[in-house]
Amino acid sequence: MTNADLTAPRGGGADRRAFVLSALAAIFWGSNFEATRIVLEGSPPLSAAAGRFALAAVVTLLWMRLSVGPGLGALRRNLAAFALLGLIGIAAFNAALFLGMRSASPVTGALIMGTSPLTTTLMEALLLRRRPAPRMLLGMAISLCGIALTVGAFSGAVLTGGDLIILAGSLCWALYTVGCRHWVHEATPLETTAWTMLSGTAALGLAAWIFEAPLTTFASAAPAVWGATLWMALAGSTAAFAFWQTGIRQRGPGPTSVLFNLVPVSALLIAMGFGRMPALSQWAGVALAIGGVLLASGAWPRLRR
Repeated sequence: MTNADLTAPRGGGADRRAFVLSALAAIFWGSNFEATRIVLEGSPPLSAAAGRFALAAVVTLLWMRLSVGPGLGALRRNLAAFALLGLIGIAAFNAALFLGMRSASPVTGALIMGTSPLTTTLMEALLLRRRPAPRMLLGMAISLCGIALTVGAFSGAVLTGGDLIILAGSLCWALYTVGCRHWVHEATPLETTAWTMLSGTAALGLAAWIFEAPLTTFASAAPAVWGATLWMALAGSTAAFAFWQTGIRQRGPGPTSVLFNLVPVSALLIAMGFGRMPALSQWAGVALAIGGVLLASGAWPRLRR
């Protein structure tokens, strides 16, 4: 994949490429939930998140340097935006994800993150000062019922603290998606990914250094922890973020965010691959939540096309 693929001009072919790349990003992110479960068995959450993005940032900066140059012009034009988006979309989002996954299941965590298209659409409507459509409010209600069904709320269970932390992370991700569209100017998807990732990695590294012992943790980590960390860094971070930025730039945050529905589906299938068969209620909850998101975001016509 060359940088030309990531910065292709608008058109039918470019839209199709952006669609495929965004879908791959969502699938890679779905795999991160199982990988996170593996990493957290041998690493504290902030160290795990910092280790993932330290590796990802190095690879992404090298990729940018070889593809488009040092990217200093884009950095000067968007320094404040890159710093803020890195804190929101990399540091806050991933700290919430790793902290929440200590008690949440991979499937539930992925489904909560699957509501990001809905919150993205709502945030963009507020940013553009548009009143949310009735179908958006109806879709929100349906999606919340789907989440409740998945976590067993109708049988007396409630959202755990980990679930709520992941929900806060999903709001950070929605704001990151909208912000990359409206706050960043004259920067390629790869440049936006690299500089926001560097900003977020610095914040995560500082937090891990203050509250944990990341160097000691990874020096004694098992091979499975290193393997899962490498997967999240290369596929679930570097490639996924660059692919997602391509979708945002080419197709816009709303149409791109709809593909985030693939995240819980990917997480369910991977959980099955590890021998944990989801309950029928979880499948039903995922289907209900995705249906509500598609209804709220007006995605049915786009999917038919």
